[in-house]
Amino acid sequence: MDRDGLAEFLRVRREALQPSDVGLPAGLRRRTPGLRREEVASLATMSTDYYTRLEQARGPRPSRPVLTGLARALRLSDDERAHLFRLAGEQPAPPPGPPADVRSGVLRMLARLDVPGLVLDAKYDVLAWNPLAAALVTDFSAIPPRERNLLRLRFLTDRQLELFGEQATREFAREAAADLRAATSTYPDDPELARLVTDLRAGSKEFAAIWARHEVGRQQSLCQTIFHPQVGRIDVICEVLVVPERDQRVVLYTAEPGSPSDQAIRLLDVIGTQELTTRP
Repeated sequence: MDRDGLAEFLRVRREALQPSDVGLPAGLRRRTPGLRREEVASLATMSTDYYTRLEQARGPRPSRPVLTGLARALRLSDDERAHLFRLAGEQPAPPPGPPADVRSGVLRMLARLDVPGLVLDAKYDVLAWNPLAAALVTDFSAIPPRERNLLRLRFLTDRQLELFGEQATREFAREAAADLRAATSTYPDDPELARLVTDLRAGSKEFAAIWARHEVGRQQSLCQTIFHPQVGRIDVICEVLVVPERDQRVVLYTAEPGSPSDQAIRLLDVIGTQELTTRP
């Protein structure tokens, strides 16, 4: 345990937070920057005396639950959380689940794109999308949040089979299942991820057979030909941009400029989702 390093890290992170960052009123008598020690202690559900001793490098070695509480109270990122654990002489605990919040800059980029784009987390939940992606793939706003998942659409509905064809969806199924198994290693305590796997195994014999192979890997190729019911065949070039600190991917569907596929995407921009039927 690095007592001095831990003490300094706690102090610096506490002083970097403003009361508004954690939902507290600013008050009128703040003589030092950041949060007060008693505020951090309360947020971390520990005594002020115990927290003070940690920050003064004279406290006992904190337990993993204490470190988890401190990470939560100080609003630490995954990297900062791992650093906190190591300073205390502990191996970082696995993150509870893939982050569901999308950076504001990514959302602004998505809104300004003139190509279909969506944001996926590690379990293939669709976290954000632009209108063109809704017109191309499905109107995600019409689907309950729990069902906004590309694997549920692939294995528990016919939507992706109709759009991408049998061969492409078969390749996607195998690669995505291997990707999902990798996610279960990264987030072993995520109940939503465990529920997704359970639902897919129970609802799809195809997925259950693929899952039984125990293949592990990161899905790389999302590029496919799309057979759209309104505009016909679209040959897309798929770009995947990784947001590593969120374990998210921005998936962009583009076409060769001036090609029939590009013109089809431009037509989709006009049609939107007004004539599309979403299947839950």
